[in-house]
Amino acid sequence: MKLISSTQLIRTPIFHVTSDRALDPDGFEIKRAIVQHGGSAVMMPIDDRRRVLLVKQYRLPARRYMWELPAGRVDEGETPLQAAKRELVEEAGLRAKKWAKLAEFFPSPGFLAEKMTIYTARDLTHGEATPMEDERIETKWYTAREIDKLIQSGKIIDAKTMIGFLRWQRYLGGK
Repeated sequence: MKLISSTQLIRTPIFHVTSDRALDPDGFEIKRAIVQHGGSAVMMPIDDRRRVLLVKQYRLPARRYMWELPAGRVDEGETPLQAAKRELVEEAGLRAKKWAKLAEFFPSPGFLAEKMTIYTARDLTHGEATPMEDERIETKWYTAREIDKLIQSGKIIDAKTMIGFLRWQRYLGGK
């Protein structure tokens, strides 16, 4: 596939939308409006008791409060890991000495060009959170068993949280 045209339709501070056309050598053409996004960093803070920190905030597109792993946009010029370190301080007031990539994925590749990268954050020190002016964030530590029950019961429905937690449980044995 070769991109043959891309026209910007709208630009916001968080994302922009393009109308794109791609063509393969056989002449097959795809036309899509695509939400262009610089990517997101997701943090899975794990304390020395193997509890995981979740944040609760109102998600306007979902029209509800949601418990989820802390996350934020990768700013221009940042790597996902740099963004994860910055966002963990902003949202939870935490700093971590040990970071490890847990997963990366595209949440909805049919129309959204956002890649999410999930990191475990360990060996934590506590400080003061500095959320953005439009964020009201509540934090709470959960055991793996509690998170598992919240996912199973449908109380956690955030994809990045389910992917991060289940990958941690399945492939790292919750370590």
